[in-house]
Amino acid sequence: MKNAFSVILVFILWVSQTAFSLKQPLIGKSEIEKAAEKVLEKQILAEAGWAMKQAPITVTASFCTRSAGGRHDFFSEADYFWPDPQNPDGPYINRDGMTNPDNFVEHRKAMIRFSKIIGALASAYKITGDPKYVRQAVIHLKAWFIDPETLMNPNLLYAQAVKGKFTGRNYGIIDSIHLMEVAQGVIVMESVMDPEATNGIKKWFAEYINWLTTSKPGIEEKLTKNNHSTCWAMQVASFAKLCDNKVVLDSLRIMYKTVLLPNQMGADGSFPLETSRTKPYGYSIFNLDAMATLCQILSTPQDNIWNFQTPDGKSIRKGIDYLYPFVTDKSKWPLKQDVMYWDNWPVAQPFLLFGANAYNEDAWFLTWKKFDHNPQVEEVIRNLPIRHPLIWFN
Repeated sequence: MKNAFSVILVFILWVSQTAFSLKQPLIGKSEIEKAAEKVLEKQILAEAGWAMKQAPITVTASFCTRSAGGRHDFFSEADYFWPDPQNPDGPYINRDGMTNPDNFVEHRKAMIRFSKIIGALASAYKITGDPKYVRQAVIHLKAWFIDPETLMNPNLLYAQAVKGKFTGRNYGIIDSIHLMEVAQGVIVMESVMDPEATNGIKKWFAEYINWLTTSKPGIEEKLTKNNHSTCWAMQVASFAKLCDNKVVLDSLRIMYKTVLLPNQMGADGSFPLETSRTKPYGYSIFNLDAMATLCQILSTPQDNIWNFQTPDGKSIRKGIDYLYPFVTDKSKWPLKQDVMYWDNWPVAQPFLLFGANAYNEDAWFLTWKKFDHNPQVEEVIRNLPIRHPLIWFN
């Protein structure tokens, strides 16, 4: 009896210690989630109310005659390419940072709308637990990924085409960052979704992961050296998380540690390849958001990417520390102003919220809280894939 009592006592102590050790990391995170939910709840429920009334609109709803693809193929035209004044009917020319409003972007708008709908419905479900939001989301998910009449083909072969030059470019892969909140929304809602629909959605994303990681455009995008490579990794990580592809997730952790962070970040925490552009401020924010989101997706209790630091001292924390003063007071920005949309940044950037959660930085959270959580400028939305941050604490 004495030995049995000792065993029971040891077991009770082990359980209590294990529960305590598991609970500790969740306390700070839970507090950030709770505080963020209070900030966003009214907006989320309003957006979900709108989303409940929307019918699906996929890439098949519009078609551009300049597309080399078919009705089910995503098509867009590169933002910074314009007609040549010296040859108006000839190939377009590049004007970096200057968005051409006449280019075809209807498919991108449809994808952003889809992202808004699923992000809002998943967020509302997470807050309320009401399955009505999931039922509505499944209607849209089936239209995009399962219904043969309306689905989108799982590739971006014809994204960011340039008239007279390219039918599509690897750089266009960045357009599907707006599928990330769709994938994450499915993760949040999966437990109450129809398994057959869930399997069909995951099959689509598995095929897209395969295209992103094996096709010529996908590999070219992976090998770019600036925010395009970061966003390639961020997307693949998001989709691999949905598909529970551990091999891909492990490879992306290695890529972040050995390629993205050491090669893109300067010694001071800046991103030199972004600051050399015509929109150095906006692109610096964008790339930091992407890296922070990558940390949010890839981090595990066994491998917390937020705490990773290169031998020469580069880390995501260093990146936030560098940019934060210029986010709180843009007038301190030491470089040139962006050629467009200078006045529209910053908004409620995800790096502020995710970073506040990772490092228990109340000031970062309060800064995030005061910024615009519902931006309406198209250029800002295009470069802000995380607009429903609550679902990313899942």
